[in-house]
Amino acid sequence: MSTQTPKPTRRQFIQTAVSTAFAVPMIVPRHCVAGSGMPAPSETVTIGMIGCGIMAFNFHFSTLLGTKDARIVAVCDVDTTRRNFAKSLVESRYSKDGQSAKCDDAVDYRAIIGRKDIDAVLIATPEHWHAIPIIEACKAGKDVYCEKPLTLTLLEGKRCIEAVRKHKRVFQTGSQQRSNVFGDFRQAVEFLRSGRIGTIKSVTVGVGGPSKWCDLPGEPMEPGLDWNMWLGAAPMRPYSSILSPRGKHNHFPAWRNYREYAGGAHSDMGAHHYDIAQWALGMDESGPVEIIPPDDAKAETGVRYRYANGVEMTHGGPSGCVFTSTNGTLHIDRGELTSNPADAVKEPLSAKEVHLPVSPGHHRNWLDCIKSREKCIADVEIGARTVAVVQLGNLAYWNHETIKWDPKAWNFAPHSGNPKWLDRERRLALPKA
Repeated sequence: MSTQTPKPTRRQFIQTAVSTAFAVPMIVPRHCVAGSGMPAPSETVTIGMIGCGIMAFNFHFSTLLGTKDARIVAVCDVDTTRRNFAKSLVESRYSKDGQSAKCDDAVDYRAIIGRKDIDAVLIATPEHWHAIPIIEACKAGKDVYCEKPLTLTLLEGKRCIEAVRKHKRVFQTGSQQRSNVFGDFRQAVEFLRSGRIGTIKSVTVGVGGPSKWCDLPGEPMEPGLDWNMWLGAAPMRPYSSILSPRGKHNHFPAWRNYREYAGGAHSDMGAHHYDIAQWALGMDESGPVEIIPPDDAKAETGVRYRYANGVEMTHGGPSGCVFTSTNGTLHIDRGELTSNPADAVKEPLSAKEVHLPVSPGHHRNWLDCIKSREKCIADVEIGARTVAVVQLGNLAYWNHETIKWDPKAWNFAPHSGNPKWLDRERRLALPKA
């Protein structure tokens, strides 16, 4: 057995890790961005941050503010305190570095994507607010980094792929495990694709369960929050601090638990671990063809996914992914890579075995691809197809019905599923590419 560092917590990971349109504000021109020792303006990627929650503060700001060829020029959030804190953080850091400190702020994401001086946007909003700004940013000619899980519905994933491809945008999904964050995920996939334990027969993915309908009581509204904008396409409901804690907070808000806004723990960590399973199975451009709910209609684990090649993947088991093959098993999780036989993950890869591209870091890969116009390590289709696995599983749980899926058509197979399940009822229309 080969055990590496202890599994980091989610908090440790991130700590290393609607309204009317606003008038477009003025900022410092790009020719003023570069200072002493800084890249020329033509080499500097100007970025607008959309969403200033815990992931933005503890992962994205901490990385990008120290990156010389990236410049955050504007921040957007529906909460006044969070927005002001983000603006102050950016201006303080750039001022200390001897650069022009100007950073604008906005409540409405359209004030960010409508600006000619912004090259790219980083979207770190709640899950239900991913698809619309992704599509509109692509139409506005912006490159995009968006947090995982990439979308809330199957149709949203399809539309996002269409928008990125049509407008020739560079896109990075926040599936940081592809860049080997807190684990030897790339190496695990290389071992598996090289046949170290034989041919993969089955996989288990150990993550939490699906979301439920929101039943939170309403609370008095406090000033400084655009609650209507926070809800976006979701149904109108009274304010809840459980969904949107006020100001800068240091925890993961529980909007993740509710169907109106997210896919639950199944989606939250599933978007990471199903991603590794899809990568290892060579299914980045495909997916399962049959999704079978557990026998117990109330169970929150146990849904099974069948692929066209006969591999079966099950939701449940140890944390992370366990691959069972003809000659053994391999378990990959954050801080853990083990196998049986143990030598399967101990011997270095030979020149003849599978070697995958090595990411220089998730943000670095995005910035490099913006300049080269190559696909990122977690391109939009990768992110969309990974979360589609979760969404199909959740549909099987919620409806307790076996689903036949056509990955190529991105639709239910004939006589299976319900067309309404592809999307949700929404207050804001989903844009087309």
